[in-house]
Amino acid sequence: MTERIRDFLRARRDNGVDEGPCLVVDLDVVRDNYQAFAKALPDTRVFYAVKANPAPEVLRLLASLGSCFDTASVAEIEMALTAGASADRISYGNTIKKERDVARAHALGVRLFAVDCEAEVEKIARAAPGARVFCRILSDCVGAEWPLSRKFGCEPAMAVDVLEHALRLGLEPYGVSFHVGSQQRNPHAWDRALASAAAVFRECGERGMALSMVNLGGGFPTKYLKNVPTVKTYGSAIFRALRKHFGNAIPETIIEPGRGMVGNAGLIEAEVVLVSKKSEHDEVRWVYLDIGKFGGLAETMDESIRYAIRTPHDGSEMAPCVLAGPTCDSADVMYEKEPYLLPVSLSIGDKVLIEGTGAYTSTYSSVAFNGIPPLTTYHI
Repeated sequence: MTERIRDFLRARRDNGVDEGPCLVVDLDVVRDNYQAFAKALPDTRVFYAVKANPAPEVLRLLASLGSCFDTASVAEIEMALTAGASADRISYGNTIKKERDVARAHALGVRLFAVDCEAEVEKIARAAPGARVFCRILSDCVGAEWPLSRKFGCEPAMAVDVLEHALRLGLEPYGVSFHVGSQQRNPHAWDRALASAAAVFRECGERGMALSMVNLGGGFPTKYLKNVPTVKTYGSAIFRALRKHFGNAIPETIIEPGRGMVGNAGLIEAEVVLVSKKSEHDEVRWVYLDIGKFGGLAETMDESIRYAIRTPHDGSEMAPCVLAGPTCDSADVMYEKEPYLLPVSLSIGDKVLIEGTGAYTSTYSSVAFNGIPPLTTYHI
């Protein structure tokens, strides 16, 4: 928690504001994160993954710093444009797009699109003639705390055919992309993916296509319960892998940090609603907060992301508990398979601070499930 967030929450309490859980994002941290990425990979363009936190305040700040933007929908494209980014700084990075959305993006000036199959190429050829396309390839995501599924990407050998199809239809085969998995704590994970990307470049070259760009994706982590390597460490490892697989002919590169850009900038203040047991002999308490999976903590699904939680009783005796949200849905349980250690003295009404929540929280919050309003958010 930064001093600015601490002061904000203190002033909020002093003013008697108690409107349920809230997320507070310190924009100074976002600024520092952007500058760290730009310095760690100075020859790489930063395309912020808008889906991580599309707040206008975040987008305006990053646009003013010169960031580009990776978008997943027309709405996100419009957000980036409104924030001050020009269309040539925007990529439509979702491989699953309606043709009318491709047409709208093209009308707005976007010329860079992701694909992973020939059918998607054909949509773009019809709706965005002459556009640049990059093909996403599959990655094993080993080492990621939030591995990505086979939903996105194709086998590298197929990527060559996809890009050749794009060329036949009048598009520009621009490059290759991959994603090593979200919250990737292994800086060397990019090495395997870049080996595959280099193979695609070589095969495309043999077919008369000179690719220009490698999209290194996201995956850069934020600190939760475990320490993570520095951005500088990732930058050094990625550059070494680029030299290893591309030699002196290193292509244009872009990165798409989302969680790594805003995750550690945010903190959620929540409240303990209930502490109970299921039987007199149960050694594990159930602790219910006024926020859960449907209020913004969706990434606790399968207990993949384990947030650091601070309480007023830190330093006292600890014991395991099941941590759950407030809704009348049995799926609204964050940590049960691996109980969470919290102070024995934790009581109803206590405020808790959930750290590292600047990414993938506010937009995961439901509109009104159980009548609970969306997560209140402040950017300071």
